[in-house]
Amino acid sequence: MIRVILPPNLRTLAHVDGEVGLELNGTLTQRSLLDAVEAKHPMLRGTMRDHVTQVRRPMVRFFACGEDLSHGSPDAPLPDAIANGAEPFMIIGAIAGG
Repeated sequence: MIRVILPPNLRTLAHVDGEVGLELNGTLTQRSLLDAVEAKHPMLRGTMRDHVTQVRRPMVRFFACGEDLSHGSPDAPLPDAIANGAEPFMIIGAIAGG
């Protein structure tokens, strides 16, 4: 079971408490994981990635195993610890201000 942690605003929008659990087959990538989250919770479409380009929204960051994957290739394989559920894939809402 793949574990995904959403920021509080997206948990509220998706009507979930805690982590989102996913079962995926094949090579696990950022793209396949986000596609699965959006398929399971269609109300999240467009909140993490642009509807058309599928590019990450500027104020959203992706973390796995302590690494910021936000600027990496969405088609790069995710670490085995994410695929086997040992570590969660975290989606974080960035904070900005001055």
